[in-house]
Amino acid sequence: MLILDTNAVIYLQKGQLAAPLAEERYGISVITEIELLSFPGLSQKDEELLKRFFREIAVLPLDEGVKRNTVALRKKCRMKIPDAIICATAIAHDAVLLTNDRQLLNIAEVRSMPLRLA
Repeated sequence: MLILDTNAVIYLQKGQLAAPLAEERYGISVITEIELLSFPGLSQKDEELLKRFFREIAVLPLDEGVKRNTVALRKKCRMKIPDAIICATAIAHDAVLLTNDRQLLNIAEVRSMPLRLA
């Protein structure tokens, strides 16, 4: 499974990826869903596009494994809570995190890959 970070979803929705995503199983953290839907400048049209996207992808909840991994990451890496939850979601689901956030790409506990942009 591949987990899309919030910035990865934004790049995907704006058509900014250099190539289409490969045929894989994809998911997002519930935190990514919250971050995207709470963006202050989000238009009604963009909100509808995001909601359609969320129906087509696994939105992964904040379960016990994610909570346990979030606490461990926060203690070790001093990350912001949303970033720690997104990373912990990838760890809990034994998934690779797709992100262009340099801080997240450098967390040793998280298997991650950068995205190529157009």
